[in-house]
Amino acid sequence: MTDRIRFSAVALAAVCALSACSLAPNYKRPDVDFTQTWSASTTAPGTAQLQDIPWELLYTDAHLRGLIRAAIESNHDLRIAMGRMEEVRALWGVQRADQLPSANISLGRTGSLTPAGVGNISATPVRINRYDANVNLVSFEVDFWGRVADLTQAAKSNYQASAEDQRVVHLGLVSDVANGYYLVQDLALRSQWAAQTALGRQQWFDLTLRKQALGAASDVDVAAAQAALSAAQSDQLTTDRALQQARNALALLVGGRLPADLPDALPLDAQNLSLAWGANLPSDVLLRRPDVRAAELRLIAANANIGVARAAFLPRLQLTGGSGSASNSLNGLFDSGSRSWSFVPTLQMPLFDWGRTTGNLDVAEARKVQSVAAYEKTLQQAFREVADLLVARETLQQQLASQTSWVQSQQQRLRVMDVRYEQGAANQFDLLDVQRDCLNAQQARMQVLRQLLGTTAQLYKALGGGEG
Repeated sequence: MTDRIRFSAVALAAVCALSACSLAPNYKRPDVDFTQTWSASTTAPGTAQLQDIPWELLYTDAHLRGLIRAAIESNHDLRIAMGRMEEVRALWGVQRADQLPSANISLGRTGSLTPAGVGNISATPVRINRYDANVNLVSFEVDFWGRVADLTQAAKSNYQASAEDQRVVHLGLVSDVANGYYLVQDLALRSQWAAQTALGRQQWFDLTLRKQALGAASDVDVAAAQAALSAAQSDQLTTDRALQQARNALALLVGGRLPADLPDALPLDAQNLSLAWGANLPSDVLLRRPDVRAAELRLIAANANIGVARAAFLPRLQLTGGSGSASNSLNGLFDSGSRSWSFVPTLQMPLFDWGRTTGNLDVAEARKVQSVAAYEKTLQQAFREVADLLVARETLQQQLASQTSWVQSQQQRLRVMDVRYEQGAANQFDLLDVQRDCLNAQQARMQVLRQLLGTTAQLYKALGGGEG
């Protein structure tokens, strides 16, 4: 009979825990008022298609994809984010276990000796030996008001938010590696141009010295050639330094060392990065951004914590008990008639706490207010980020077309000046000016192209990227 009562009590506690009501407010996603679409003229694929593009399909350069894979495997920030996610997941598991009864097995022996005449009227010492084997119910809370369930919901939401934080780091890493790679490619090409220019200036300086020795060049010509050579050499050193620093930064992103077994890198002009997606999308695509989802999940956790704080005003029922066998000897521990049990229900009700419970509720409500504001701010910042990147991409595309036309004009001008110089119709100073203008135009175009590619990589991140 007692066994049936015991198991019925445990079953009732489990049912109460699983069917507990919650005192948390009904959650409703905050309404954020902003423009429904972004203003941009580029035609784009549908939202679902955009959101499902993995980075492996966006970046077609095999060298870049190898760098990204290496970064995903070895980047320290990403590993830290993954470790934090696993930590919060484990905490969720710990809290989730509190919703179900916990039991343990205990085996023990109690021995005591009481001298004669101490605490009893016996004239002889009293020896007691007791052996116990029990299955114990460990302080289980009957969750009438949903306090434990709300704690579990808060832990689950925090874990999900941590997983979204990990995705933020993942997307940011992919974008940063792409931008670092594009910068290295840009600087590598500029380094080649600077080396070629310095070599040309060296040859011109040597030729001017020979002309001076023959009386065909003046000291002014030599000084001009020397100044041009020094400027070209200084520019080459500056570019080489920036290139090495960019490579070091890229190596840090991929885990400390650039892989040596990757395919040849493609120049910037050969990057087949789609520039036709991301516009004409409804602004609700931002709800899929991991940072926005993380902010909303933390808001859900704050909402659940209000239920926890409200439940603290109400009684709490704790169940503790055990069932097993007890005997004076180890051999008789499981004999007939050695059954033992205990059942200790405890009802706790707050009486006087001098405002502590009320203060905890005020804290929970204040934290929800902060979470609502953080969610709204995150969403509005996300909208502005996408809008800025769409404008930047559109204007950079137009600027690239203008820069390309400028480079073509300067190259045509340089060809004409080369002919005139060979015919003696132009001097070295005229040729030097045209060469400098042509090089500046090429460098400016390459910088715009790098910015355009980098903006597209950032836009992919800003729109939430894909799951790849």
